Amino acid sequence: MSAELPILIFGFIIGFYMAWNIGANDVANSMASAVGAKAITLRQAIFIAGILNIVGATFIGSHVTNTIRKGIISTEVLHDPHMALIGALAALLSAALWVSFATWKSLPVSTTHSIVGAMVGFGLVAGGFSVVNWIQLGAVVLSWIISPVFSLIIGFLMFKLIVKLVLKGNRAYEAALKFSPFFIGLAVFVSVMSFLFKTPLGKSVELSGLAASLISLVVSVILGFAFKYLIYRLLRGKKDSGAEDVFRRIQIGTSCYVALAQGANDVANAIGPLAVIYFLVKTGSVGATVPVPFFLLLFGGVGIAFGIAMGGSRVIRTVGERITTLSNTRGFAVDFSAATTVLIASKMGLPVSTTHAAIGGVMGVGLARGIEAVNFSIIFKIMLYWVLTVPVAAVTCMILFNVFEFIF
Repeated sequence: MSAELPILIFGFIIGFYMAWNIGANDVANSMASAVGAKAITLRQAIFIAGILNIVGATFIGSHVTNTIRKGIISTEVLHDPHMALIGALAALLSAALWVSFATWKSLPVSTTHSIVGAMVGFGLVAGGFSVVNWIQLGAVVLSWIISPVFSLIIGFLMFKLIVKLVLKGNRAYEAALKFSPFFIGLAVFVSVMSFLFKTPLGKSVELSGLAASLISLVVSVILGFAFKYLIYRLLRGKKDSGAEDVFRRIQIGTSCYVALAQGANDVANAIGPLAVIYFLVKTGSVGATVPVPFFLLLFGGVGIAFGIAMGGSRVIRTVGERITTLSNTRGFAVDFSAATTVLIASKMGLPVSTTHAAIGGVMGVGLARGIEAVNFSIIFKIMLYWVLTVPVAAVTCMILFNVFEFIF
């Protein structure tokens, strides 16, 4: 294949571009509620998310990737190495272009679903309708409803619980400290369970559900009381300390966890197709899974960090400020609902998007204050882009596939 080297070089450029777009768009999943609630500044959020995404992608990200993301198309389209190369390149660029356009419009979309749509386009142009797993694609479409609705309900109930236990009385600060081990423990429990079941490093440990639950429970109890003491020491003697100050500290922790997990999970959207290109050029063939070298994970993590630094503010502002007004208690409810939704749905085998879950959580917290507290015009615009993600990425991939086939 005489075009191997140009395709590989182009693949690295597009892979970095995709990673950049993941950082610019998906950073809102972890940091938007913290910025919107003013727990941290935008500059602090970008710095923290950048570092944690690199760490998550490099050290927790998967060292093996599926050649076909989410089982959307049959592996038979990969039998021709040249066609597989062109297809992976077209899929990567088409997904990146759609995410880039959505980021430019300041709207959050699922980078995973962008890759899924692109792979559908590759399947259609390379093998026809028969190679596309339409049932699996239907499950992805169903997740547009499942993710936000699950998260909306959990966010609504969590904020109502915080109001009942903490904000309703006259001594909100004392109540926030009193119940902080409970809320911190809940967040830690979900975070540890998510780490063990959702991140590639956690999955490699292969713990049973009971063992993982016991470990998560013990860690959540210990950290719940440890962080209560730490928060008490931090706020002791400060005038005008309130419940929001307590939840501000908790929220920073939950946002940091989501950023770490995001790097671990989302790097595959940029590096998966690039790994396929790399090994096709290196070996001339590719199986159902391919190993991902450490340098590719680091490459993807750095790309995500650059995207966060250079373009992350646009979508952060949309999610954190334009849907509803967030406080630290509301922001905690958003983070908790999104993380819980992704954990429960993934254990049920449902394909969910962290982006969709985060938006659902923001809506749920907003609705807990009344329907007028939610900006539905921006919600409808976001949902329109969700629906467009798969077909636009698919059509773009089909066009690019034909262009690259002509060029290479």
